Amino acid sequence: MKIDKSLWILVFICVINSLGFGIIVPLMYTFGKRYGINEQSLSWLTAAYSVAQLFATPILGSLSDKYGRKPLLAISLIGTCISFIMFAEARGVILLFAARILDGLTGGNISVAQAIVSDTSTPANRAKRFGILSSAFAFGFVIGPAVGGLLSRFGLQAPFFFAAGISFLGVMATVFFLKETNPVGNKKITAREPKKLFSSFSTLKVPIVGIAIFIGFLLTMAQFTMIIGFQTFTVDTLKLSPNNIGLLYTGFAAMGIIMQLCIPLFTKMFHSRTVILLFSTFLCFAAMFFAGFTATLLTFAVCICIYGLFNGLRNPMLNAIIADNNTNKSQGAILGFNQSCASIGQTLGPIAAGFITMISIHAVFFLSSFYILIAFLFTFRLKDKERSCAMQRTTAHV
Repeated sequence: MKIDKSLWILVFICVINSLGFGIIVPLMYTFGKRYGINEQSLSWLTAAYSVAQLFATPILGSLSDKYGRKPLLAISLIGTCISFIMFAEARGVILLFAARILDGLTGGNISVAQAIVSDTSTPANRAKRFGILSSAFAFGFVIGPAVGGLLSRFGLQAPFFFAAGISFLGVMATVFFLKETNPVGNKKITAREPKKLFSSFSTLKVPIVGIAIFIGFLLTMAQFTMIIGFQTFTVDTLKLSPNNIGLLYTGFAAMGIIMQLCIPLFTKMFHSRTVILLFSTFLCFAAMFFAGFTATLLTFAVCICIYGLFNGLRNPMLNAIIADNNTNKSQGAILGFNQSCASIGQTLGPIAAGFITMISIHAVFFLSSFYILIAFLFTFRLKDKERSCAMQRTTAHV
């Protein structure tokens, strides 16, 4: 099987994964208000998926190392399909939360897809391939709000049934077209394996990898803090309609795609991925900080689009750095743990944002910029660790 074929099947699957989230963003606040959802409970509903994913993803990633990527990816997509149907048919808050939790428990398709890319990549093209994968996610975020707004004319349930349908197509594509990229493995998990699965936090002690994962956690927490601020600010302050909110969010996501398409250019200009990460993180901080002072649609849109533009470099750079610094045998487990740390950020970000909205909606953007600033400072530490490890390798060869 050609690597490119696997990559483009994964692109389709990742678009499906992000499309569902993109559909939900402009509709969740409106949909949830039917059942008494407010700014604070919205944050918990947003976090429910991430809490479930936190516990499930490292296990799914490790199981993909043992049993192969393909079956775990198919199972994950089946869970996503069922969860969208549950969300559409929900008639109360409990079922809304149950649907998001189910999607989180089977939400290992992100880490498994990343592991497939890592299986079929070389150090020379890894950043580019992770960039294509991230662009696929971003594309789903771009068209998701537009699709959700369009289909909502047929009822608020219609977008979720549509998302379930394309998730089923993803299952079919995985089963019939995707070939296994990790066929070698022990088909039995030993009695000690569960303990191993839950000991992944030791990964944070690994030089370079641990710091990169922590930076990703901070930047994810910043983004999901911003998302809560985005929803409440556009509805309660700017008084935008769901369609206009979808268009604005589409513009935000489109900026990320534009930047990810430019990754080959950036990697040619800067040989160090950490330098690219430093540059993009600083500009994200500036954009988010100034967003806290905005009061009009134009200035807010400019800040959000600048943030979206340079935030698009985050995942490709961090995923490539992480993949370059661990072995093939642990790719699924490491990338699964990385996604779990992102899930913690996706959990804590909305919860903290929900509390701080009681003080001020603008304070949400200042909180997000604070997380980005910490990540920016840790990026300097990442660069120092890379330099130290490179010197140690040079000395060892001598």
